[in-house]
Formats: sequence, C-alpha cells, structure tokens
Amino acid sequence: MKLEHEHYDVVIAGGGQAGIVAAIVAAEKGAKVCLLEGAPRSYRGGNTRHTRNLRPMHIGPLSILSGTYDEQEYWQDLMRVTQGKTNENLARMTLKRSSESVQWLEQHGVQFQPPLGGTLHLGRTNAFFMGGGKQLINALYHYAEQLKVEVHYDAMVTDINIEDGVFKSLSVGDQQISGKSLIAASGGFEANIDWLKEAWGDVAENFIIRGTPYNKGAVLKLLLNAGAQQVGESNQCHAVAIDGRAPKFDGGICTRVDCVSLGIVVNKDAQRFYDEGEDFWPKRYAIWGRLVAAQPDQVAHVIIDQKAKGSFMPPVFPAQTANTIAELAEKMGVSPVTLEETVNEYNAAVQPGSFDHTELDGVHTAGLKTNKSNWARAIDTPPFSAYSLRPGITFTYLGVEVNEQAKMKMSDGKTSKNIFAAGEIMAGNILGQGYLAGIGMTIGNVFGRIAGSEAADYANN
Repeated sequence: MKLEHEHYDVVIAGGGQAGIVAAIVAAEKGAKVCLLEGAPRSYRGGNTRHTRNLRPMHIGPLSILSGTYDEQEYWQDLMRVTQGKTNENLARMTLKRSSESVQWLEQHGVQFQPPLGGTLHLGRTNAFFMGGGKQLINALYHYAEQLKVEVHYDAMVTDINIEDGVFKSLSVGDQQISGKSLIAASGGFEANIDWLKEAWGDVAENFIIRGTPYNKGAVLKLLLNAGAQQVGESNQCHAVAIDGRAPKFDGGICTRVDCVSLGIVVNKDAQRFYDEGEDFWPKRYAIWGRLVAAQPDQVAHVIIDQKAKGSFMPPVFPAQTANTIAELAEKMGVSPVTLEETVNEYNAAVQPGSFDHTELDGVHTAGLKTNKSNWARAIDTPPFSAYSLRPGITFTYLGVEVNEQAKMKMSDGKTSKNIFAAGEIMAGNILGQGYLAGIGMTIGNVFGRIAGSEAADYANN
C-alpha cells in the first residue's frame, strides 16, 4: 500500500455504502480523506454489493416512489419488527433524515428503477437501485475519485491507537496512518464463524453467509477492546432463509427464497413449525433465518404448488419439482408418508376466502397447532415445487454505541470527540432485533452522511 500522505483529516475504515458516502461528504467539505477497503477492488463495497434498495420516508411521490410513507407509518413498521428494541431518538432521526437519501444519491450519480412486485410489496416504501448495489457502489466510487478521495484496497486494519477515547492512528500491516478523525464503517462480524459460534454454539457451522467474506469484525473488536461502548447482542442479526444450495460466502440476494408466504414450510421431519402468512414478506422475511436455525440440523423446505408460480422472484437455483407430494418428498429427503399427512392436514384446515397476495387477506387455516394467518390456499395443483432452506446471515447487530452526531460512545460514559461510526457496525443502535426490508441501507446512508460531515467539521476546526 503506497500512501500519498501519512496524516489525513479523515481516515475511514470500510468501503461499503456508509464508508464511501462518508468519504464523499467529508471531501466535499474540503477534508483530506483516506478510505481503507479491506477487500480487493473487484470485491469492494462490502454487503452493499448485494443490496437492491433502501427504505426512505417520503411525503407524496419521490423519484420513482409512489404515494406517501410518513414518519408515523415508518415508525410503526419499525416497532413491529424490533418489538421496541431500538434507541428511539436515533431511530426517529434516521427515519426523518432518510427523506433526503434518494435525492442525495441521485445527485451523486446513482440511478433508480421502478420497484419490483409480487411478494415484495415495496412499490411505495422502497427505492430500487438501477443495476443493484454494485451500480450504486461504482457510481459513488467514481464520484469520490473526482473529489480526490484516496482509496486503498486489500487494506485490512490490524491495529488502532486510541488514547483516552481519542483516535491517534491505525495500522494496516506495518504501515501506520494517523488522522484528525476516524470513521468506522467496516461492517459486522458475520463472516467470522468462530465469533458466531461464541454466540450461537456449534449450529453456526451450518449457517451460510450471504454477504462479503471480508466482514470478520476486526475493526469492531479493536474498538471494543479499546473501550468503546458495546450496543446490541451477539446473537442478534439480519438472518433470512436462503436456498440451502447457496455458497458458504457471498451468494448475495439472488439466493433468497421469497415464496414462503405463498406455501408452507416444513423441517427435516416434514412438520410445519411457524405461521408462513403472519405479515407481509418484507416485514417477516428476516425472522426466517432464525426460525430455520432452531430446527433440527438447521434445515427446512418451502413447498408450493403451480398456483404460486409467477407471484415471487425465483432464486438463482431451480426448485425441485414432482407431480405428487410423495415423489417430491423423496427428492427432498423427507418422509413421504409424513409429508403427505402434513399437506393433507393443512389443506383440510384452509378456510374459504378471497385470496389476494397484495393485501393481508385473512385467508387462513383453523384447527391446526400452527395456523397460517393469511394467503392460505390448499396445495393441490401439480406440479409441486420445493426449495431447501438454510439460515443465511446478512449482518450482525452487535456493534458500537453512537450519538446523534455519529460519535462513538465509550464504556466510561464519555463520548469520543474524533471517532465516528456508520453502517452495520452501529446498526444495532436502531435494530435491537428483527429487520425491515431496506432499512440497513437507510441506516448506512443517513449515518454515512452524518459521520462524514461531523468528522470533516472536527478536522477543519
């Protein structure tokens, strides 16, 4: 790594959306900025590479978004998924500042496209990136280069020198870099299987890591060891059910299985274990990783029939299909007799109603140990299809506590005057548990802008 300087106004650890947004904002304020991306250039961007959208508050239509998504509705949605485990001041500030996110990104070269339909139900609430997260990252890096932001790849931070809560310098291998301020935007520890096992036990060996293999939590651990105040719990994370055939790391969003609400889910014993129609998929998809993790061998299967085809985005791997439930069971590796019993019992419990997957239609089952609340249709139209499921970890919520200026709090009760945090490394301030589609990118965008501005102001003053 060849540095242009050894001392900078703002040093940023992490090159995902939060880091590059912070770099742009700081550079626009005249700061001399060095961004350290731990991944190679071709893998830059962390988990942002795999994203599709962010969730902004808006009053009236916004860019490609229709209607209104106001603070009250957004707040209620967040409360529903987190069950109140959030810092209300930071959360409400994030929701309000999210109204600026789309325009800010468009002004910096990011393009948006009309939203996807089907089970996603996001046309009014989520702004989709044209070309996905990779396009967003490329556009922002291009913009940062024009501002002369100095970017280094394969630049894993190996040590951080903090004295009395004040950042002095950090090391990348044997290279030392000093700065007036530091922004930590290096993600969580989801790619560190040993750390996951500390929280989850040996079952973590069966987890699939949807995102970058470079998020091992090195910067997070250095900050915690240096006295940063921890926020969040080590076993809380964004965990979804993904295709069991996905690669161990970096499979991304295309491995997610989005047809759960249109069918039933069984474990390896061919038994249902949770309400597949509890709420709209974007408000419930992030609980299914944890649900599958609690099943034997961390394995499950979603089963649909021909009626569900065309109503969801299929994952990258094709479904297993068969003309009978028994034949499908054989392909799935579960008991044909038990699966037939489970499906027949479910079908008999489906109540009459008008199916409408665009609404909470109330079409439900009755009399089962585990009932389905909405979108309950008999699975009776061949060919039948099944997708295997495994827990897919996107990012972890354990991180560092911050205030409204994105300044990192210390365990002694003080607030660091020159260490800031943005993105997944501090998302646990807002996400105590659960997840709302697109809010991770919202947190990264909002706190990236705040951290970049505050870090530059500190350096300039």
